[in-house]
Amino acid sequence: MPRSERHGILTAGTWCVDTNKMVEFWPKEDGLAEILSEESRGGGSACNLAIDIRRLDPTIPVETIGLIGDDEDGRLLHAEADRHGIDRRRLVMTKQARTLHTDAYCSKDTGRRTHIFNMGAGALLTPDHFDFSGTKARILHLGLPGVHKRMDGPWEGDVNGWVTVLRKAREVGLVTNLELATVAPGRLAELVRPMLPFLDLIIVNDAEIGSIGDEVTVSDHNTDVAACIRAARKAMEAGRANLVAVHFPAGAIAVTREGDVVSQASVGVPQSEVAGANGAGDAFAAGFVYGFHEGWGLKQSLALAHAAAAASLRSMTTCDAVESWQVCLALAETWGWRNAPA
Repeated sequence: MPRSERHGILTAGTWCVDTNKMVEFWPKEDGLAEILSEESRGGGSACNLAIDIRRLDPTIPVETIGLIGDDEDGRLLHAEADRHGIDRRRLVMTKQARTLHTDAYCSKDTGRRTHIFNMGAGALLTPDHFDFSGTKARILHLGLPGVHKRMDGPWEGDVNGWVTVLRKAREVGLVTNLELATVAPGRLAELVRPMLPFLDLIIVNDAEIGSIGDEVTVSDHNTDVAACIRAARKAMEAGRANLVAVHFPAGAIAVTREGDVVSQASVGVPQSEVAGANGAGDAFAAGFVYGFHEGWGLKQSLALAHAAAAASLRSMTTCDAVESWQVCLALAETWGWRNAPA
């Protein structure tokens, strides 16, 4: 099917169950912290973006591909997909391992998150699970390198299975995009750089683009925006992407192959509204992907990306606080925008 006739989003890769735990603070080794609340919900890049897109606009068709265990957690994920109207026919179960699961801790003190995961069925995911025949989606959102053992290794002549999947996706006419996990910078670069020739879009954070582009983009928790722009251009020069979007606490930039740079400040979320940052990066990606899919301008897409991320901060879970794109933008206008990133 030609790209011009495609419509909708296909998410693929990581589906897991997050046991979200709010703690007083994140303790040092041998320390002690109280769990204030906890609940189990869907998580992972394929799950989060699929749900976020449907919450932003329930009229957009969303399909998904993944491998989960034939267990209680797997059934929870199928129920999550059904509740949000996601086509899960290719979210298959295996009896060989339990569902990938994560203890997702959020510090009440700082709002920061820490994830500790068991790869489970995620270790068994291979390119053979990615069947793109019959999909009518326009954009593929793929993730997460570093979290799937067999995908991270060589596959049938390719340096890793992610390259194989992206190659297959481009052959059938999908626009390709990649979600990243917080892994060691050297490992991230090793996994992602071979994928650059097969990516149309790159939506990452400041540290991730630094790893990909071999630039120091974050120092003492401060973002060097100029370094992010240099790294984004390096990523495009090494591949085929036409657009790189980079987000960071103060804002975001979008860099085009033509050399244009568009910036947008983030939302000034009141601290009293922040429950946790888990899923905020996925919400940003969902907002940007939605704008791109709908043909919005870069400035408008970045604004929605920030608005969706800001809305998501109101919940300890990844997706529950994301609302329609109209509500997210209205909320952002109510809270106001920070100063433009320099």
